[in-house]
Amino acid sequence: MIFFIYATFIFIIVRFAVTLFNFISDPKLRRVSRNYTDLVSILIPARNEEDNILNLLISIQRQDYQNYEVIILDDDSSDRTYELCEKFAAKYPEFRVIKGKELTGSWLGKNYACYQLAQQAKGDFFLFVDADVQVRNGAVNSAVHRMYFRKLALLSLFTNQQMVSFGEMTTVPLMHFILLNLLPLRLVYLSKNSTVAAASGQFMLFDAVTYRKHNWHQVTKEKIVEDVEIMKRVKSAGFYGESLLANNMVSCRMYHNYTSAIDGFGKNFLAAFNYNIFAFLIFLILLVGGPMIVLTTLSLNLITMMIALIILTRTMISLLAGQSAIPNIVLHPIQMFNMLFIAFSAIQRYLTKTTVWKGRKI
Repeated sequence: MIFFIYATFIFIIVRFAVTLFNFISDPKLRRVSRNYTDLVSILIPARNEEDNILNLLISIQRQDYQNYEVIILDDDSSDRTYELCEKFAAKYPEFRVIKGKELTGSWLGKNYACYQLAQQAKGDFFLFVDADVQVRNGAVNSAVHRMYFRKLALLSLFTNQQMVSFGEMTTVPLMHFILLNLLPLRLVYLSKNSTVAAASGQFMLFDAVTYRKHNWHQVTKEKIVEDVEIMKRVKSAGFYGESLLANNMVSCRMYHNYTSAIDGFGKNFLAAFNYNIFAFLIFLILLVGGPMIVLTTLSLNLITMMIALIILTRTMISLLAGQSAIPNIVLHPIQMFNMLFIAFSAIQRYLTKTTVWKGRKI
């Protein structure tokens, strides 16, 4: 018991130190006043996105970067996605929509859609964005500047998350919590070690020359978490990659209810641990089980120290992510319960090979 309590506090302190590093280093994309004119191909894979796609297209059309093309690939949607995109594209010459080819071989759906989009793109930069994203003024220009300033082959942004329902508020903050609690984000760029990698497929900006040479989505065609895998491949090939927070220039409502959030996070959780179930369980035991055991000690000093570190950690992460700290602190126990639920659901689906996303088995 004593050993486990010590291990729990070491784990909490290490995670607090990582969060503090992220808070002090403030890894956000900065706005710039210099204007760029490079052609940016904005590439959007879309499958059954009739509820989201127009918000994204309107946000792109209204944002302030001038030299761009937009290509939407309809990936065998069964709803009105293609119809809506076609009608919108008819009004604006920068936009066009294409039908995706039938999924084949070991390709996963999104990876194949992104590969096809890249074949159609003409830009100096390829910007892949998810259909549930919205782009604000300054995002594209600031991202292009960062590509030049850091000499990057890939820049990925973790978007600000929009949450409306209670179910979203008890699940979606887990993304930034895990990211900023475990990884010093600046090290993605600073470290040459390819295993120090993080990326978000919601916003991936590539140097087009490098992309065309390496076909990043093709070499990761069977990977569920292709964004992180691509960042690893970019770094392994000797190029620079960087991941930053979007700094309110890109936002996303990932999920619209509790069920979709559970399913969405469930398909990625194990992949983040390279499908090592044992390591995943140890992480969960220390993260969730450890604090519960500390509470049973009835030691006021230990409990106060633990709660203080958790509150400070949640506050810093919330501020970095552009979220309200108080709901995340109050809902922390529920979020931890949901993390356990997502985790064991992910393990069960992985072992039984029943993971499904957007109607496809993955």
